[in-house]
Amino acid sequence: MSEIADRYRRLSTEFADRIAAVPPDRWASPSPCDDWTALELVQHVVDTQSMFLGLVGRDPTGAPPVADDPAAAWKAASAVVQADLDDPERAGVTFQGFFGESTFEQAVDRFVNFDLVVHRWDLARATGGDERIDPEDVEHVMAAVAGFGDALRTQGVCGPEVEAADDADPSVRMLAFLGRTA
Repeated sequence: MSEIADRYRRLSTEFADRIAAVPPDRWASPSPCDDWTALELVQHVVDTQSMFLGLVGRDPTGAPPVADDPAAAWKAASAVVQADLDDPERAGVTFQGFFGESTFEQAVDRFVNFDLVVHRWDLARATGGDERIDPEDVEHVMAAVAGFGDALRTQGVCGPEVEAADDADPSVRMLAFLGRTA
């Protein structure tokens, strides 16, 4: 198994834990992402798994609708991605992506793992959960962001940077850079 497969495993488990901790009456809560509820945020993250699998000709099927069972939908979607990352042949499949040629594994690490860190925080913020972000994950997100260029600020990605206090910790500065107020 690769470092990327291990990182995805950890982040997807943490996202599953965040989903499991959502109080039933909080799924309709607004998230920090414009116009998304907590449930719609999970739908986006599940859809992202499918989108990246589709880039390499894979189709995750059999997942229940997010609206019916967010935890089961996430488990099904992430299991297919994890299986592909754990298989060196499938992890190494190349495709033409958003920023040129990439392997499935590289794309998951750059984009999907980024999403899992940031949207785990979004889900926690929306539902009153644990908002802590591991410093290693902050570093990984900021390294990924460095390569996004102007695409980071396009419609539906991240909003404009917001101001963070000079003495803010790295996770608060990261979130501010991504348009979120911690």
